Amino acid sequence: MAYQGKKLINDPNAVVTEFIEGLVETYPGLQYLDGFPQIKVVLRADVLSAPYDKVAVISGGGSGHEPAHAGFVGPGMLTAAICGDVFTSPPVDSILAGIRAVTGSMGCLLIVKNYTGDRLNFGLAAEQAKSEGYKVEMVLVGDDCALPPPRGIAGRRGLAGTILVHKVAGAAADAGLSLADVAAEAKHASEMVGTMGVALSVCTLPGQVTSDRLGPGLMELGLGIHGEPGAAVVDLQPVDVVVSHVLQQILSLETKYVPITRGSRVVLMINGLGATPMMELMIAAGKALPQLQVEHGLAVDRVYTGSFMTSLDMAGFSISIMKADPAILQRLDAPTSAPSWPVGVEGDHPPTKIPIPVPASCSRKIDERTFNEPQELNEQGCMMEVAIEAAANEIINLKEKLNEWDSKVGDGDCGSTMHRGATAVLEDMKRCYPLNDAAETVNEIGASLRRVMGGTSGILYDIFCKAAYASLKGNEVITPSQWATALEASVAAVSKYGGAVAGYRTMLDALIPASKVLREILDTGDDALKAFLLSSEAALTGAESTKNMHAQAGRSTYIAADLLSSVPDPGAMAAAAWYRAAALAVENKLCPSETKQI
Repeated sequence: MAYQGKKLINDPNAVVTEFIEGLVETYPGLQYLDGFPQIKVVLRADVLSAPYDKVAVISGGGSGHEPAHAGFVGPGMLTAAICGDVFTSPPVDSILAGIRAVTGSMGCLLIVKNYTGDRLNFGLAAEQAKSEGYKVEMVLVGDDCALPPPRGIAGRRGLAGTILVHKVAGAAADAGLSLADVAAEAKHASEMVGTMGVALSVCTLPGQVTSDRLGPGLMELGLGIHGEPGAAVVDLQPVDVVVSHVLQQILSLETKYVPITRGSRVVLMINGLGATPMMELMIAAGKALPQLQVEHGLAVDRVYTGSFMTSLDMAGFSISIMKADPAILQRLDAPTSAPSWPVGVEGDHPPTKIPIPVPASCSRKIDERTFNEPQELNEQGCMMEVAIEAAANEIINLKEKLNEWDSKVGDGDCGSTMHRGATAVLEDMKRCYPLNDAAETVNEIGASLRRVMGGTSGILYDIFCKAAYASLKGNEVITPSQWATALEASVAAVSKYGGAVAGYRTMLDALIPASKVLREILDTGDDALKAFLLSSEAALTGAESTKNMHAQAGRSTYIAADLLSSVPDPGAMAAAAWYRAAALAVENKLCPSETKQI
C-alpha cells in the first residue's frame, strides 16, 4: 500500500533552491542568480568576469534529475543550467534570465529534452531573446528507444543520452566554433544516441506519498524520467537478461532509432536513476560490454558508468549507446571542470550569489498596482470576482483527486501544479487584479499562473489568457458574444502552440465543446446565463469522454491504452471543473433565490 515517502528535506516547496545553495557552496566554479524562488539558474563563475567571447551552451528542465543539469555546468560543458521545480519545466522568465546572464556576441545554444513543457518554455524564451537581439539556436534531444513510433505529436522523450550531447556541444563551444557549427555538432550527436531505462521502484516526489504501482518481484521496462509508467511491467529478471533486452531494443534494426550496425564504434553510458548502488551499475556495465562486442559486433570506445540523469530516488538504470566517430570522441575526451562529469575540479571559491542581469518585467505590474484599499467594483467587476474565486477554490479542492488521476497517467503532480496556480490567483486577485477591467484581469491571471505553475500547464494557461486578453482588450464592457469570441481565440492559440486538437486527450477536450455550445446558444439569441451553464455541462461531458481517447499529446502518450481507459485526463477535468464552478457562481450571483440549475 502507499505510504508517506521519507525525505531528508525541510519545506517540500524549497528543495530546489536549497539544493542549488548546497551545490554552489560545494563547487567553487559555480554561482547562481539571486532570484529565488522564481529564478533558479546555475552558471559558470568565470563567465561574468569579462565579456564572454564563446558560444554559450544552456540546458535545463525540471529538477529531480540531479546531477543533471546543474552538475554539468563548467568550462568545456554547459555555461548555464535552468532549474525548474521538481519534474516541472522551468518558466520562461528563468530561461530568459539565464540567456541574458551568459550570452555574448557569439550567441547561445539551447539544448532541450523533448518534452512538451520544455519545448514550449524554451521555445518562447528563445523567441523573446531573439527579439532582444540575442543570437539563439535550439537543439531538441529525443533519445528514447523504449516505445515504437509513432508517438503522436509528442515524439521521443529526452533521456540520459542528453548528457553526451551536452559534452559534445560544450567542447565544441569551448574550442571557439561558431553558433551554427556548435548547433550542428549537437544535432549530429543527438541523432547518434539511443537510451532505454529499467526501474525496480517508483520515485517519491518531495512531500508526497510513494506510489504502490510497482509491487514486490516486479520491474518496469521503458519508463521515462518523471515516474510515469513504462512500456511494460514484468517479473524481476537477472541483470544480464535485462541488459540483453535493453540493448536489443536500442539497436533494433526494425525501429532504426540509432544508425548503428555491426562494425560500428560506440560509446556506452550506464546511468543510475537515483537509488541504484554503484555495485549494481558496474555489474550492468560489465554485462553490457561483452554483449555489445560479441552479440552485436560493435567496438566500444568509451564506457561511462555512474548517476548522470536520475529520477529522484528511483531504483534502476538506463543504458545509452552513441555511435562514435573521431569528432565525437574528440569532444567527449576534451577537458572540462563540470563537477559531475568524471574529471577533477579545482579553483578558488568566488561569491556564490550575484544579481540577476535582467530588466524589470514590463508585463507584470503587481507592485505598481497594489491596492491599499478595496476596489469599488462595478457589476462586471463583481461578476469577475465571484467567478474567479469559485474557479480557483474548486481547483484547490480537487488537488488530491487530480494528483490521483495523474499518478496513473502522468507524473502525479497535476493537482499540485494546478493548486499552486489557483492559490496564486486568489492571492494576486486581492492585491492587484483590476477586476473592473476584464481584459487586464484575464491578462494578470495568465501572469500569475505562468509565475508559479511552470511546466506545460503553466505556459499553456498563459497562452490561453494572452489570447483572450488580445481578443478582449479595448472593450470597457464585455458582451457575452465577445466572451465567446475570446474563448474561441484562446482555444485556437492553445491548439496552435501546444499542437493538440479535439480527441488528443488534453484540456482542449473540455474547452472545445464548451466553446462550441456557448457560441451556438448565443447565436440563437438565447439567454447568456443559460448559454454559460450549458457550455459548462459540455465541458464536463467532454472531459469525462477522455477516458475513451488514445493520448496523442503530453506524457500520457507513453502510457498503455488500458491504463488510460480507467481515468479521465486530469488536465481536461481541471479545465472543466474551474469552468463549471465559474458558471455556477455567476448563476448564484445573478439568481440568488434560484435553487434549480440548468
